[in-house]
Amino acid sequence: MKSKIEQLLKKGEGITLEFKECKKGVPKSLYETICAFLNRYGGEILLGVNDKGRITGINYIETIKKEIITTINNPQKISPPVYLAIDEVVIEKKKILYLYVPQSSQMHSCNGRIFDRNEDADLDITGNQSLISQIFLNKQSQYSENTIYPYCELSDLREDLIEKARKLAVIKDGIHPWKNLTNVELLISSRLYMKDLKTGKEGFTLACILLFGKDETILSVVPHHKTDLIVRRINLNRYDDRDDVRTNLIESFDRIMTFSEKHLPDPFYLEGSQRFSLRNQIMREIASNVLIHREYMNAYPAKIIIEKNRIFCENANRPHFRGSISLKDFTPFPKNPTIARMFKEIGLADELGSGVRNLLKYVKIYSGKEPIFIEDDIFKIIVPLREDLFEKITEDKSSQKSSQKSSQKVIDLIKENKQITILEISSKLGISDRAVKKIISKLKQQGKLKRIGPDKGGYWETKFLDDEIQNYKRKSKHRI
Repeated sequence: MKSKIEQLLKKGEGITLEFKECKKGVPKSLYETICAFLNRYGGEILLGVNDKGRITGINYIETIKKEIITTINNPQKISPPVYLAIDEVVIEKKKILYLYVPQSSQMHSCNGRIFDRNEDADLDITGNQSLISQIFLNKQSQYSENTIYPYCELSDLREDLIEKARKLAVIKDGIHPWKNLTNVELLISSRLYMKDLKTGKEGFTLACILLFGKDETILSVVPHHKTDLIVRRINLNRYDDRDDVRTNLIESFDRIMTFSEKHLPDPFYLEGSQRFSLRNQIMREIASNVLIHREYMNAYPAKIIIEKNRIFCENANRPHFRGSISLKDFTPFPKNPTIARMFKEIGLADELGSGVRNLLKYVKIYSGKEPIFIEDDIFKIIVPLREDLFEKITEDKSSQKSSQKSSQKVIDLIKENKQITILEISSKLGISDRAVKKIISKLKQQGKLKRIGPDKGGYWETKFLDDEIQNYKRKSKHRI
């Protein structure tokens, strides 16, 4: 980061770069610049640097950072709100702040005014419909998630999913503004319902349909939409297991996580004093990346493939450059900002760029190697795996099957002789009485076994098990 800042200082201010001093607090013009960058090409801001590129530094830097984060998340200041990563950098023994502002797919305002960027200045274009329309049309052509479907109605969406999103957002933030909004108001406030300034048509967007649409609605708009989940560790010509996911993005995320929990080991790991799931963190970042940053107008299917020594992921992409991503000088670009914002609101993703950093951190711990990211028309993520991790999951499955067989043998012996003792079961099965006691204790907890009377002179009750079988048979007969 330090070398990057030094290059920016030499470059000087321009249409995508701004220097601002920060001696007496956050300059008011900062938010106008953020708004202008969002509306134009995006850009980078160095706080604690004067117009000539000389570092002046920042005092009370933590207070300044908190103020900026609070303000840009306030819809009364920046509308719609944005989420920016703010990095603290020390150069020449002075602290400065680096803000990367991505180009947004939406039109933003600051204090109710609309700003655009021209050379090294922020221009107030409020009221200039010609310039505003031009920016809007430029955004619509670049971000397919903004495509409007005027004939899509609320009945084509799943209102239970909208309610689920509301609940998740409120759990994350008890005073979230969605709490008291109707479903339509929620969608409008999230920029999932828009107006095309060129044609005058308005309606729900592609982002809205992908997030909340019924399956038939989604497939009528993007019939090629799917995420292919594959395990290919033994049968290399085909697959060991597969899930063909063709549904909304929220439930797609859940299906990806469930699939990974089934097929990937989760070694014990503590972060601080808390048990932390490396597997779930890694797959959370992979799932959100595959779903958020995909170019949905491209028919190329997204894939997540679990192989012997790696997880291989790919999805259609609109690249900003081509080649391997350098994690040292990584600059994130939003591919579907509206979808990304929704994922962040409901707790399925963090701020832009955090996914790559988290994958780098946790994959190193998980497998001892770094992940690979390749930016091209097809974006690829390669997460290396250690083969020995799978040995543990195989042992666990084998142990579970063995335990189930032993439990069934105990039940069979008890059904033959309800007064059988633990020692007799131990002798017949060839296992220790301690092991038998553990099996019986587990069967009691599961409600599969009851003891009537004392240990000596009592008996085992299995009648209720027979009742369950009879009930099942009656229900099966009724269904037939």
